Amino acid sequence: MDIFSLPHLIILLLIVMALFGTSKIKNTGADLGSAIKSFRQAMKEEKQLPSSEVADAATQPLEHMRETTAETLHTKS
Repeated sequence: MDIFSLPHLIILLLIVMALFGTSKIKNTGADLGSAIKSFRQAMKEEKQLPSSEVADAATQPLEHMRETTAETLHTKS
């Protein structure tokens, strides 16, 4: 017998519903859907930015880290 057969999936669904309740399952599904929607929106916004702005945004934290490290080393000397 296959572990993912229809009777096994139905029993598994009933156990999950009994443990968590239908409202938590519905909330989890809604949260997952909103997370996917916001991820798609962020990917769409990234595609709209020119590549130079994306590269600048990616290297900006590194430049800040270099500046703070240089300042820290300079003040300790």
